[in-house]
Formats: sequence, structure tokens, C-alpha cells
Amino acid sequence: MSEKPVIVTLCGSTKFKDEFVSANLRETLKGKIVLSIGCDTKTDDDIFGHLSEEEFKKTKEKLDWLHKRKIDISDEILVLDVNGYIGESTKGEIDHAKSCNKRIRYLSEESEAVDE
Repeated sequence: MSEKPVIVTLCGSTKFKDEFVSANLRETLKGKIVLSIGCDTKTDDDIFGHLSEEEFKKTKEKLDWLHKRKIDISDEILVLDVNGYIGESTKGEIDHAKSCNKRIRYLSEESEAVDE
């Protein structure tokens, strides 16, 4: 195992935390290094509900910036587009990955290939 493993960043809505856990395991078992969201055990309201609207906005901007840095060091991203849902932050991450010429995979496309 001297080959460098592929680094994949998981992108998608944090409301799909169970899919982040599942995708992390699947990708890890494929021998990939997986970068994911910082916290997948609570909803945004549970974590940030005490913040003012301005504080929440600043925190969200910092987290979005950090996730894009994960994309920068990745070879590819896996978009967790559960039920076709892609939110604004995820759209920004996809655009960023495209601008960096990263490979972009979609969970929905991989699920369809397995179903066929």
C-alpha cells in the first residue's frame, strides 16, 4: 500500500447527518481519506440557537470557508444530495470544487448505478 489514498470531502446539508455517517464509512472502506462536517450529532439550532442572527451569520461564513479549504486539499467531493436536495451552501461548495477542477460525485448517481 504505497499508493497515496484519494482524499474525498463530503458535501451536503447537515440535516442529513445519518447519510454523512454512512458515506464516511463507505468511503473509508474503499481506502479513501474522508473529510466531513465538523459536527454531525446535533442540528444547527441545537448548536447555534443561542447566537444572535449576526453571530450566526459570521459563524456560518467561517464554517463555509473552512469546508472550502477541505475541498482545496481534496482530490474529489461527494455530494450527499439526499432526495435531490442541494442547499445554497452545498451549491457554493460544488462551484468551488468546479473552480478547483476537483472530481465531483453525487450520491444520487451512485445510488442509481447500484439499483440498476
